[in-house]
Amino acid sequence: MRLDEAKTILEGAIAEAEKRGVLLSVAVADESGHLVASGRMDGAGFGTMDVAIDKAYSAAAFAAPTSRWADSSAPGERNWGFHAALGGRMTVYAGGLPVLRGGTLVGAVGASGAAGEVDATCGAAGITGAGFETVSD
Repeated sequence: MRLDEAKTILEGAIAEAEKRGVLLSVAVADESGHLVASGRMDGAGFGTMDVAIDKAYSAAAFAAPTSRWADSSAPGERNWGFHAALGGRMTVYAGGLPVLRGGTLVGAVGASGAAGEVDATCGAAGITGAGFETVSD
């Protein structure tokens, strides 16, 4: 994930958030989950950036949307406790998405600040708008 690509994804996700009237933080990571670019919209909650970074990290770690484990990691389900993986950084709710080029993981996006489904929609808009692919649940 090059810096210019990450910035394009970031800008696209923020543009979608503006269109929807929500305030988000967005983080773009490389395929190893390391932060490449990030931004917090004016007025977005201060805690949203940490959550966005962890969503991107989680999506990169498993090359999958973070929402994939929402149901299975609930109390009493087969993956209960999964949220504690990755040193406590694992995120199991919507808003983290893998970034793919030709089916190969090249990075991930995390968005936080609205409902999880809106976070994911904004992240996906940034990804596809920059010419990459992603997967959803």
